[in-house]
Amino acid sequence: MDNLTHSLAGAVLGQMGLKKKTGLGMATLIIAANIPDIDAVATLLDGVQHLAIRRGITHGPIAMLVLPLLLTGLMIGFDRRQGKRGKRPADRLPIHTGWLLTLAYVGCLSHPALDWLNSYGIRLLEPFSSQWFYGDSIFIIDIWIWAALIAGVWISRRREKRGASNGSRPAWISFTTVCAYIFANGLITGKAEADTQSLLDSKVVEAKTSSAIHGPTEMVVANPLPLQFWKREILWRSHSAYGSGAYSLFNGLVLGEAYRIPGNSRFLSRELARSDKNAAAFLFWSRMPIIKAVGARVTVKDQRFLDPLVGDRFTVRANVRTDRLDPSVP
Repeated sequence: MDNLTHSLAGAVLGQMGLKKKTGLGMATLIIAANIPDIDAVATLLDGVQHLAIRRGITHGPIAMLVLPLLLTGLMIGFDRRQGKRGKRPADRLPIHTGWLLTLAYVGCLSHPALDWLNSYGIRLLEPFSSQWFYGDSIFIIDIWIWAALIAGVWISRRREKRGASNGSRPAWISFTTVCAYIFANGLITGKAEADTQSLLDSKVVEAKTSSAIHGPTEMVVANPLPLQFWKREILWRSHSAYGSGAYSLFNGLVLGEAYRIPGNSRFLSRELARSDKNAAAFLFWSRMPIIKAVGARVTVKDQRFLDPLVGDRFTVRANVRTDRLDPSVP
């Protein structure tokens, strides 16, 4: 998810009452909720190398153990330094090391939990496993979650300033609402994927470049859309074809055109991973690669990000040796 969502999640947790457990509680929650994204420095690398680095080691179990410890040490050091310089706010609660560490863990763990929800992918077990996990339930920037979290934090803080005894209630309502919203979106995604799988298994889908496509469906993804949480972009693949469609909770499923996967795509994938570092990084990250060759020039995209508005951010172009191209190789 975007960093505003992560920050608001930390703030809501604080307003629910956790910030009152220790000095620097709110700051710790917000920083911890963002700290796994220190891997964003990888975007400074050339090409698409960052795709193979992001949402990996800093989002895995070792990081989830170590990062909160480091953050707790930094926050304790910051508090002590302010105290020595006479700049520590008089109304700040004293530091409670146990609670500060607990809040660092809570905030840090909220980060991969939210990142898992979208279709971009996260390697939750890195470095023990490089498997990608996908929730496919929430678009990477969801304004409805923004609205609920902002309202919870804002109303809660206003009640606090007025001295109301139930100041944390709006934050709790916000938290519960967001959890219910996420759960409902998970059900929508599950229904969309199940309906698509059932339809594909029951009929022959017409292809754009061939009369019909046969064979079992290997993957169905119900991709969340911005704003319209009740809709999904349907993406599917078989051994020999890929296609798309549209799903609405109210209007059901409509499949679009299907396209043949070139017979040498898997060969090209292996060749590109061997010979081009950007292509290797892209293919490591890609969930639904689309590989097209014109002579020695090969273009690689991901089916999840074919929208023209995305541009070439998720595209790799590379050359392969023409003498190694063999259309008969699967």
